[in-house]
Amino acid sequence: MDKVNSTVVSEFVLLGLSSSQELQLFFCIFFSALYVVIVLGNLLIILTVTSDASLHSLMYFLLGNLSFVDICQASFATPKMIADFLSEHKTISFRGCIAQIFFIHLFTGGEMVILVSMAYDRYVAICKPLYYVVIMSRQTCTVLVMLSWAVGLVHTLSQLSFTVNLPFCGPNVVDSFFCDLPRVTRLACLDSYIIEILIVANSGTLSLSAFSLLISSYIIILITVWFKSSAAMAKAFSTLAAHIMVVILFFGPCIFIYVWPFTTYSVDKVLAIFYTIFTPILNPVIYTLRNRDMKVAMRKIVTHYLKPKKIS
Repeated sequence: MDKVNSTVVSEFVLLGLSSSQELQLFFCIFFSALYVVIVLGNLLIILTVTSDASLHSLMYFLLGNLSFVDICQASFATPKMIADFLSEHKTISFRGCIAQIFFIHLFTGGEMVILVSMAYDRYVAICKPLYYVVIMSRQTCTVLVMLSWAVGLVHTLSQLSFTVNLPFCGPNVVDSFFCDLPRVTRLACLDSYIIEILIVANSGTLSLSAFSLLISSYIIILITVWFKSSAAMAKAFSTLAAHIMVVILFFGPCIFIYVWPFTTYSVDKVLAIFYTIFTPILNPVIYTLRNRDMKVAMRKIVTHYLKPKKIS
């Protein structure tokens, strides 16, 4: 870490989403409400999955892990962003900036693998139902969850390996609400072309590969169901359409920002909101509220904890 301490820049200035005082107050209230909903909604899912015996299946095991990652993903920068809306000096230390880069790539990399694992679970359940119990054993799901964290860790460490030692000797203004890797690397006092190539090779390849696997699995599922019956096809399309929407909202901004990091646009920071805030709030809605078993189990949990206790 000696090289980190030798950098001239000790902190970065975050421009945030807007410089308007009126908009900042609105954003503060709006994103505070969203963050509370994200945390409470995903915590309710985790509590429901762990406490209801009828949900102790592999699909809900992955869903519980997805909710945990969503809470982490929404928490790495959102509280800081909300606090900055109320502050005139929106700064973050060099170490804090590096920490944000570490956690965003850890959690997004892990979420990509979990989403692919959930799609694979649905593929096996629909296309190979007789072999589902054999293929999707508890051991398999445990390995998939461990793999998601391993991929996220390797992904983020590989990003930091060439970021943490960059020389920052002057410019320190980041036009975003958090330390976005492409924008931070452009502030380094050297030609960032090689760094941008590494970003494409790492983040771009991971995003495109996971997105391609997800879309391919959904297409195979729809083709398989289409040969069975039109009613089953309509039901599957209704379910998968919502999943595809979440996948596009999550992967679209990631691919746009990290596959073409050579040019930064002002819209990049708006797109970053989709995979840091909007996706964590959409996942509970898409994967939970459209599921009858989850709705029944959540209703039991809420009734159990909120129903007044009878005094004997």
